[in-house]
Amino acid sequence: MTVEQNEFLTQTQLRQLAQQAMALYPTDYQGEIRLLCQSENATFLIRTAQKRYALRIHRPHYHSYQDIVSELDWLNALSQSGIAVPQAILSRDGERVIRLHLGQDIERYAVLFHWIEGSMPTVDVSPVAFEQLGEITCRLHQHSKQWQAPQQFKRIVWNHETMLSPQGHWGDWRHAPHLKAEDHVVIEEAIAEIARRLTQFGQSADRYGLIHADLRLTNLLLNQQHIGVIDFDDCGMGWFMHDLAAAISFNEHLAAAPDWVEHWLKGYERIGHIDDAEYDMLPSFIMQRRIQMMAWNGSHAQTEMAQSLGDQWSNETVRLCKKYLDKQMPIGV
Repeated sequence: MTVEQNEFLTQTQLRQLAQQAMALYPTDYQGEIRLLCQSENATFLIRTAQKRYALRIHRPHYHSYQDIVSELDWLNALSQSGIAVPQAILSRDGERVIRLHLGQDIERYAVLFHWIEGSMPTVDVSPVAFEQLGEITCRLHQHSKQWQAPQQFKRIVWNHETMLSPQGHWGDWRHAPHLKAEDHVVIEEAIAEIARRLTQFGQSADRYGLIHADLRLTNLLLNQQHIGVIDFDDCGMGWFMHDLAAAISFNEHLAAAPDWVEHWLKGYERIGHIDDAEYDMLPSFIMQRRIQMMAWNGSHAQTEMAQSLGDQWSNETVRLCKKYLDKQMPIGV
């Protein structure tokens, strides 16, 4: 898959697409249109006199129409099972995913969602929130393991190659900034060890299936001590314990990370079970995710998020690789 996923349209052009999109919905949804964020996809806040909605305009070269429909199928199934997740709104023509055009050559897909109340937590969040996140993640996994997906269901595949190879979905980790030649040797050694362990671990249905794949702080909403999960844009086939690694994305090197992991596991085990083999693989999943985010950092180097990581983030990754190769958990200071 190409990693040319960054949106190249200007904010003015994206707003034109948002106006075009909202014209396709019933009058009850018409209101003020404001760009909320543009990290990967562009998300607009739609505010009417009574309610708020979120309009997501998908970036190019990442998901097909069927990919997006499949995401919404899972969200619908989760909602029907009692799990609170974003729900798509039908256009006047009864479509969940709408096609937008800007001129003859530019096409985008868009989805309008009901608004989820809450505030985004920061790295100062209480560890108790990670217990709640662990519980929610376990419920998602339990649903995934028993759900019969539609025949045409199609989502992105997250495995070792698609995450860490030079042709990975998010690019080549070697393009991450601030890496030195000697750092490559350490990271490559860690990748080889991860691959060896994953080969032994396998992809049986009790360990590998449909996951959120990006359950990190920026995709959580806190509302009166409850956590809502949003942004299923990266959901796909992966190892279930990858969702733990994703929960601490970008922040594995912080002093609080071990406490976060401990509480996440406590919450997960409160309603589910993690077997010994999965526990043994946790360091590998955490290290794999960190290197995967190195690839993201390289392919998204011009974004505000990537630049906010600073010039020491790559050095911290190398330090964590050394901890991992020394058979330690690659988190914390």
